[in-house]
Amino acid sequence: MTGSAIPPGAKIRVVGDVHGDAVGFAYATATDRFIIQLGDLSDHGPDSAATLRMMFDLVESGRGLFILGNHDLKLGRALAGENVRIEPVVQATIDQLDDITRQRARRLIAEAPAWVRHERTLFVHGGFHTAMLEMPPPPHGLERPKGAMARALYGEPTGRMQPDGYPERSLRWVDRIPAGLTVYCGHDRRSSDGRPYVRHGALGGVAVFLDTGAGKGGHLSWIDLP
Repeated sequence: MTGSAIPPGAKIRVVGDVHGDAVGFAYATATDRFIIQLGDLSDHGPDSAATLRMMFDLVESGRGLFILGNHDLKLGRALAGENVRIEPVVQATIDQLDDITRQRARRLIAEAPAWVRHERTLFVHGGFHTAMLEMPPPPHGLERPKGAMARALYGEPTGRMQPDGYPERSLRWVDRIPAGLTVYCGHDRRSSDGRPYVRHGALGGVAVFLDTGAGKGGHLSWIDLP
């Protein structure tokens, strides 16, 4: 899937990580703009099932798309019967889903693009890789990601662990964004003031981080593109 999935001339609303914040997502999607959601729809928040249904309705009606996030991929793999470690937050999401939503989740998560390039913007969940400038995201079919796909979902690990038990991630990839390109992403909660965090790279490119903690004690953020 490429930028052609976005209707020509569409006004776009970019929505950050939702993590089951269905109330916030209902506000974000109450617009005639085309919705691009940056991944991690489920887990942590109170109503992942409603969040997924809202997004799936947008996709199936041609009014939006979501970028594959690491939580989305884990959910899809778990629903497909793959051997994945299911944390309590993932199990809580699974327990909320009826049979129809499970079937939609397996299908639409398997079809979700890992990144989308549109004009002078690139939408991705975890982090930018220069290969994203040269090719559209390959079909993944819920497989384990590698290469640019791994960067898209997980960012750029340093190899060290943080005190909270999660991998430490570097933002060195921001310095590889070429001038004139803006990358909208989620995954890392980098904001210190509750607003999306903007970082300028060495080559003149820009990264905008929209994860402001929805479903995790923060709130949901979105940006309307001109």
